Amino acid sequence: MRVVIADDAALLRHGLARLLEEAGVEVCGVAEEAGSLLTLVEASHPDVAIVDIRMPPTHTDEGLVAADEIRARFRGTGVLVLSQYVEPTYALRLLDADSEARGYLLKDRVLNTAALVDALNRVAAGEVVVDPDLVAQLLSRQHRNDPLAELTTREREVLALVAEGLTDRGIAQRLWLTPKTVETHVRHILRKLDIPAATETNRRVHAVLAYLRSEP
Repeated sequence: MRVVIADDAALLRHGLARLLEEAGVEVCGVAEEAGSLLTLVEASHPDVAIVDIRMPPTHTDEGLVAADEIRARFRGTGVLVLSQYVEPTYALRLLDADSEARGYLLKDRVLNTAALVDALNRVAAGEVVVDPDLVAQLLSRQHRNDPLAELTTREREVLALVAEGLTDRGIAQRLWLTPKTVETHVRHILRKLDIPAATETNRRVHAVLAYLRSEP
């Protein structure tokens, strides 16, 4: 797998590059701001671009803007956005824009090389990866028009793991259920959240996004 890294903090981008190279990931290059990142992606066509959510000059949403441009111009390149804190609004903006080959992780996750490489592999394969802490925070929020109101406690647990990108088998192992039982729970969740059967790309992610789009 080939990646590029964009972060204005030299220590983080070079440290991350070293960790990934030691794990067998090819790092095509590093950048410290969005313009250099886009040039790097155009030149190297990596499988995944790892992007800091806040970069120069304003340190607000440059990473998200770059992520959108990468997905629009270079469809073969996935985007994994890193954030220092849980930022639900930015996360929703990233994931709702294009529900494939995108990921949102907290920077603390990079300390776990195996988890980071797993996330990169999943994004490269076209999946959506959502940080577990973000999932936990979003699912604990109270909504006036809560689309999850009809879900049972177990269905909420399954939905949280769906958002993390686990397969039915992975969810079954985590919750000590059979894959068939998990399949039934997922089917009920999709029906209760009124996710159309015609949604072909990451239908499960649309279930999570349906929740995120609800009124606060």
